[in-house]
Order: sequence, then structure tokens, then C-alpha cells
Amino acid sequence: MATMPTVTAPSNQDLKSLYLSMNGRINRSKYWLFGVVAFIIIGVIAGFLDGILGLSFEGSPYGPISTIVILAMIYPSICIQGKRWHDRNKSAWWILINLVPVIGGLWTLIECGFLRGTVGDNRFGADPLGGK
Repeated sequence: MATMPTVTAPSNQDLKSLYLSMNGRINRSKYWLFGVVAFIIIGVIAGFLDGILGLSFEGSPYGPISTIVILAMIYPSICIQGKRWHDRNKSAWWILINLVPVIGGLWTLIECGFLRGTVGDNRFGADPLGGK
């Protein structure tokens, strides 16, 4: 019977490295939990605050809080996705495929979100799952 990988809460140093460094690899569960889900939650909270405080721009659901938060999340999201590409044994330059309309986002979703990383060590570091 296959065992599910566990996701442990990272220490503060790990979070700094996770969000601010392009070095290393992360597995799918960290990508979804600390990348996709965390950024969605943060974005929703920022939008909610804009709405409650009446700061939304005219004709838009976004306001200054959402704008600042979105801009602040650009670099951490690049780091998270770069590490996921590294886990697939591909250069972080593959992030640029997101610029291709429709196909780029779909490709990234499949490669980073659903496909397993390289088993064992690769040129970007040790297997985040320990070769399991």
C-alpha cells in the first residue's frame, strides 16, 4: 500500500528560504499548500479588506491593499514555481511558459501541479521526498 507524503510546518528560516530563494526543489504538496493555496487565501483576505474598508477602485473589485499584496507576492510566487520546475529537473526559465496564453498556464498546471518530480537527486538538489 502506498503511503502519502507528509507536509510538516516549516520553521521561519525554511519559510524565508521557501519564499525568497530560487535554490533547491519542492514537492507537489509544498507547491500546492505553501504556493497556490496560501497565495489564494492571502489574495482573498486582501480583497475582503478592500471591500470592508470601501477602498475598491471604481468599477473594480480591487483596491490599494489588493494591489500592494499582489505586487508583493510576485517574487515569492516566482521562487515557489522555480523550485517546482527544479524538482522536474528543468530550469526555472520554464516559468516563462506562463506568458504563452492558455497553453502556458495549462502546461504549468500539469507539470508543476500534477506530475511527480525527478526520483532521487538531480542537478538542482536532493529529492524532497527522499527518493520514495
